[in-house]
Amino acid sequence: MKDKKNNVEAALLKRALGYDTKEIVEEFQDEDGDVKLTKRKVTTKNVPPDISAVKMILDSVNENCKKVGEMTEEELKSEKERLLNLLKETDKNENGKDKE
Repeated sequence: MKDKKNNVEAALLKRALGYDTKEIVEEFQDEDGDVKLTKRKVTTKNVPPDISAVKMILDSVNENCKKVGEMTEEELKSEKERLLNLLKETDKNENGKDKE
């Protein structure tokens, strides 16, 4: 269950920040009963940041966290570590897989 939550959080963050994706278009032609690839076009498209995803993240943070000014030093350190780990995991997931 935790992995699914992390995957959803990573996907939401990716959507909030925007990303690049590859689009592949292939054309085939029938030559004497044999289908052959005649044309292959690969383009990279940029998906811009999604404001609704940013809003969801901000709403979630506001619901689940105290205001920064009200947090103790220990709570701030803990939150910093949590966020750094989330960023590392997101980078690891993005760099470990081919960009979609």
